[in-house]
Amino acid sequence: MQTSLPVALSAQLAMEKRLDTLADNIANSRTAGFRATEVKFESYLSSAAKEPVAFVSKGENFISTRTGEFTQTGNALDMAVNGDAFFAVQGPNGPIYTRDGRMTLTEAGELLSMTGKPVLDVGGAPLQVNPAGGALEIARDGMISQGGVQVGGVGLFRMPEGANLSRAGNSGVVPDRAAEPVVDFAGVNVLQGFTEGSNVNPILEMTRLIEVQRAFESAANFLETSEQSLDRAVQMLGPNS
Repeated sequence: MQTSLPVALSAQLAMEKRLDTLADNIANSRTAGFRATEVKFESYLSSAAKEPVAFVSKGENFISTRTGEFTQTGNALDMAVNGDAFFAVQGPNGPIYTRDGRMTLTEAGELLSMTGKPVLDVGGAPLQVNPAGGALEIARDGMISQGGVQVGGVGLFRMPEGANLSRAGNSGVVPDRAAEPVVDFAGVNVLQGFTEGSNVNPILEMTRLIEVQRAFESAANFLETSEQSLDRAVQMLGPNS
């Protein structure tokens, strides 16, 4: 049994998936709050041939939660999470969690994300302030004040340990189990007047992209050479069979 062709093909399928994730990461390297997509590969051992043969899995995507770079803007409606937590906005099917804390204030006093979704408090309710109540002051625990009076609080949520995250838009994620509201602010807090950028390192991702492209081309060349060798063998053995 010839094993070189299926092994090389499995490698190409895995590298194609990695190329797609790298290209998406690079495209979002300047997207506020974006979390890079990584791929986890596993090796499978087949005993169908005389000797054990290792195949690579097609890969399993996961979303990196490492922190992006903070930028001070001075805008009172910009926020960043310092620590392991997310803001929440109202999505069509429930809360969407994001590290993009840029807000807008409507004439009715609604606090919305840059994509027009209501920003939620710790109880999951949309935040509402007095549009004529003066400047917003956001404390490190997310409490919002106007004129020295507390008018609400930005919700911070932590992903449960072991939760699988799926992407919702460019900067949003949705866990496969309920997120947990942050009540202890010893290691988590809100920074008003800051934004968090993408956690993608574009130079590193470009380097990886080039490396994977070259490996993909090498695998393609190997497949072509193997097919040519097989064709020649069939042609040589055919007349004698």
